[in-house]
Amino acid sequence: MSDTAIKHASVTAFTMIAFALVGTALLAYIFNITREPIEKSEAEARIALFKQILTDEKYYSNSDRDSDDNKLLKNIIEIAPNELLGNKLPSKAYVAKHDHKLAAVILEAIAHDGYSGDIKLLIAIRADGSVSGVRVLAHKETPGLGDYIDIAHGDWIKLFNNESVEKTPAEQWKVKKDGGKFDYMAGATITPRAVVKAILKSLQFFEQNKHMLEQNTEHKTGHGSAPEHKSEHKD
Repeated sequence: MSDTAIKHASVTAFTMIAFALVGTALLAYIFNITREPIEKSEAEARIALFKQILTDEKYYSNSDRDSDDNKLLKNIIEIAPNELLGNKLPSKAYVAKHDHKLAAVILEAIAHDGYSGDIKLLIAIRADGSVSGVRVLAHKETPGLGDYIDIAHGDWIKLFNNESVEKTPAEQWKVKKDGGKFDYMAGATITPRAVVKAILKSLQFFEQNKHMLEQNTEHKTGHGSAPEHKSEHKD
């Protein structure tokens, strides 16, 4: 190879490296200047959703000057995969406090037996085991039929407000067609059946893990963790 060709190849390589470095630096700069606004926007959207199911404003301040009672987005416990919640990957529990004690928890749950696939839920449960509110985060149910579980398409999901296993025994946590308590839309029973079961299992998870949640609440701020749930059933 001639000296001219080597020189040309070297110049081309250095030019490409320079462009790569400049491009990387530019991307890093854009990421850094946009990260905070994006995180703030995501936090605001999450809080807006949380306020639909846990309405007390006292839980939502993120100021460092405020008590830990007010930092719902910072009082987080990681929940390992758990059969009752249906999470195959770690999920988050957001803990609301009052006087540094557990007042409520917001859980993420998944019903895997929807008509068209998984139904992802956000469930707020008070310390006394009653439901503060439920919202559907994501689903693929049939438009105009099974999608009435979504607050955007009706108030059915509000049936669970203030419900509990103490108020309604576990055997009654079924749609009326199955001999239970909860209404449903004719022609669409699989979808509400899945949601009812998922909410009941979330209440059972809370009851079984309340002590763990309280311990994390009393002794930790920021991120804690919950142990993985292992089924006691044998094949």
